[in-house]
Amino acid sequence: MKHLVILLVSVALSMPVWAGQAKVYVWRDENGVLVFSDSPRPGAEEVEVKEEVAVLPSVDTSILDIKPKVIEDKYHVVITQPEQNATIRDNSGSVYVAGGIKPIFKRGFRVQLYLDGKPYQAPQTHSMFALRNVDRGEHQVKIELINDKGKVIASSDTVTFYMHRASVN
Repeated sequence: MKHLVILLVSVALSMPVWAGQAKVYVWRDENGVLVFSDSPRPGAEEVEVKEEVAVLPSVDTSILDIKPKVIEDKYHVVITQPEQNATIRDNSGSVYVAGGIKPIFKRGFRVQLYLDGKPYQAPQTHSMFALRNVDRGEHQVKIELINDKGKVIASSDTVTFYMHRASVN
């Protein structure tokens, strides 16, 4: 009985495949162009078609999360030079500030350096700065990353350094 049911189900499932197989005919028209058709005509030859039926299983897509996700870039900015509480000994008052930006610096972004809470020059397209003629004493630097719309998207921690210059007294 069980084998009979399996046989009947397999025959029933394969019937649409048999019904769907049509004959194909080919001939050349008056311009010499090959014409393919499912209708025979005088002078047409039947083409043997090897039909491979690919039946894809039904997939329940209701469980898939197909809504587009908004990817938020979380940027991280650090000052790598000078180090926190470093003493810079330079009689000309020159200090080099280097920053690092992760994950990646994109086109259109700018970097603003702050020295003692005030913007130092205009924002630029890289994170290396050369400060000149910095007075003796304690100073703080900070870097902000600005996107192409002018919004600050990341800031470094404030780094304190000490400028040591020889006195003229």
